[in-house]
Order: sequence, then structure tokens, then C-alpha cells
Amino acid sequence: MAAMQHRRTKRDYPRTARLNALLQEILADALERFDDERLELVTVTSVACEADLRHAVVYVDSLGGPDEDEVLLEALGEVRPRLQGAIADQARLKRTPELWFSVDEVVRSANRIEEVLRRLHEPGGS
Repeated sequence: MAAMQHRRTKRDYPRTARLNALLQEILADALERFDDERLELVTVTSVACEADLRHAVVYVDSLGGPDEDEVLLEALGEVRPRLQGAIADQARLKRTPELWFSVDEVVRSANRIEEVLRRLHEPGGS
């Protein structure tokens, strides 16, 4: 009975969401293995793959901040073939999506809001 419930739960979870999570895991693992100082502080925050597997947008954030975004995106563009190769090797897909990289502005906005709230709660904050 438990096995049947597990299968039902797995089917209820959309295929695209499972694929996005798998790609995020593969890419994060691959990025950790690269010996490139421009990629040392990079986090893959999410992946959004098209249903037809032609493209996937990889959302990233880094501790480098907005001043380093151009360098970060350039470095990711340079390692794109290796990242796509990692996906091809580790995921059983009929097609390996072309990766597009984007800085995750949602994470940055949340960090700014958190900083403002922190300042409001400090003594003397307004």
C-alpha cells in the first residue's frame, strides 16, 4: 500500500517541476567542480525548463553582487557546453536543453527588503 501511495504522490508532482529540480541539482554540482574563481560564489537558485526541452533558464545568484553580474554571466557562458554535457551525462532526456543564464532578481529584492526591515528594528532605526 505504501508503494502505491508513493507512486501516486510522484505522479501528482508535475514532470516539469521534477525536471527543473534535477537540472538545478546537476548544474549546482557541476559548478562546484569548476576551477574558475569567477564561479566560486555562485548559487543556482532555480531552473525553468521549457516543456519541449529546447531551452532552460538557469537563475543564479552570487555574493559578488550586482557589480559582478556581467563577469558572472560571461563565465557561465564560457562553461555552458560543459554544463550541458553534465546534463546529457546525468539526466535521461531525449534532448539536452540549451542553457540561458539570468541573475535571480527575486533573491536580490528579498535581500534588500530583509536589510530594510533589519534596520527598522535596530535601536535608533526609523
